[in-house]
Amino acid sequence: MTATPAQPYTPRVPSAPQPHSRAPRPAPVPALPAALGARPDRQNRRARRRAAALDRAVLLVLPLVAGLVLPAAFAGGGTRRWFGGRAEGQRAEAQAAKDAAAAAFYELDTAQRDLRISIETITAVDDSPGARGAADGFEALGRRIDEVSHQYINAVDAHDLDRDDLEASAASRARTELTAAKNELDRVKQELDRFAQGLGPLLGKAETELARLAPAVERARQGLLAASNALDAVRGSGLKADDLAARLAALAPELTKLNQGAGQHGVRETLKRADRVVREAEAVRAEAERLPERAAEIDHRLVSLRTRAEALGTRAEQVPQVLSELRRRFVAACWQDLQQVPDQAARDVEQAQLKLREARAARDAQRWPDATSLLSTVRALLNHTDEAVSAAGDRLRRLNAVQKDSQQEIDRTRFAIRDAQRLAMAGRSTPDPRHARPLDESVARLDRAIATLEGRHPDYWHFLGETEAVRQAVARVVDQIRKERGAGA
Repeated sequence: MTATPAQPYTPRVPSAPQPHSRAPRPAPVPALPAALGARPDRQNRRARRRAAALDRAVLLVLPLVAGLVLPAAFAGGGTRRWFGGRAEGQRAEAQAAKDAAAAAFYELDTAQRDLRISIETITAVDDSPGARGAADGFEALGRRIDEVSHQYINAVDAHDLDRDDLEASAASRARTELTAAKNELDRVKQELDRFAQGLGPLLGKAETELARLAPAVERARQGLLAASNALDAVRGSGLKADDLAARLAALAPELTKLNQGAGQHGVRETLKRADRVVREAEAVRAEAERLPERAAEIDHRLVSLRTRAEALGTRAEQVPQVLSELRRRFVAACWQDLQQVPDQAARDVEQAQLKLREARAARDAQRWPDATSLLSTVRALLNHTDEAVSAAGDRLRRLNAVQKDSQQEIDRTRFAIRDAQRLAMAGRSTPDPRHARPLDESVARLDRAIATLEGRHPDYWHFLGETEAVRQAVARVVDQIRKERGAGA
């Protein structure tokens, strides 16, 4: 049972002043309970009694209206005989106690209404343990308010202070009970005020979330509108964007839920939905605006890759001549691994041209993802063909160079070894065995490679492979020395 009737209270006397609360009230958000679907109080007999008591309380706190009415009552022959005496003094004190209790009851009811709005604001946004604890605390306070309100209502109902034959003892009992009820109402009001003050951080956080709600929903609507406009502009230029249209259509149910509001779907869920719609609508808008540029880029790649495929086809036709010269002048070990290059290059070029035709068809149908994927396949095929065709020509060039002057390759390798040896001896009287051993092995390996050139038909490709391996081994030693010295080893 709460201090509020089932429906929002409307005083029956429009001019009735409202007592000022003695403690600051938490800032309410008036529109929240209706927006979030606040639950009505249960209709029962006690609630109706509370509503009736509240009506009487409002009437009792009017600014001494009776003081203006009583003279007219005397002049017009009122129903009660008013004269002095002890009973009338007790009646006046009891009536004052009743008025004070009514004012306290009205203040407590108003504070509870305001606090209920704050609690509904918090629980609508926050499901943390602190928020749940605040809701539980408010329910406990509600039960305490029900108890003191019941005490007040019973005290009011038990004593009719308007009876002509009211005895002094009855008026005294009424004053005592009503004063006690008023004190209890004040005590609970103080508890309610302290509780409301403790809700400051939670209420501030909840109001901040609610303040984000309307702008977030509006951003989502504007994002969808911008995406739709961009899509219309692209279609107006003659480009299709069926995939983007489908993605935009998928956001329609989300917009419907946003329009239904946080009262149905919750504040947090609505905020998340609005952010998601903004992101997806922005992605659709950006892709739609880039679509003309993407179409031009695909057209450029089609032309470029077709030209490259034709050039590689011409180069691949020259590979058999290169192989013929290699066979004529060098031993089999120098060219055997290149035997399959001409056939493989021809197949790759043919496959690339087929994929280019498929990419062109996809572009004409404006299937942009398919066209992009096919062009990537063409690029990979042409890169592989380019490497194979280039390898044959590069092999002949290097073999010609070493056959003409092998000393240049030998000197290059020996220089790398000597440079590494100087580095290993820097600042030392004897080299570190971890460095000296691989360098000595590199010297021996180079000597063995040089010895292979003394035959009638030397394997120059093997010689080049050995010198390259020696230089790589020496480079690893140099790198190790520098790392150790950099680390202070």
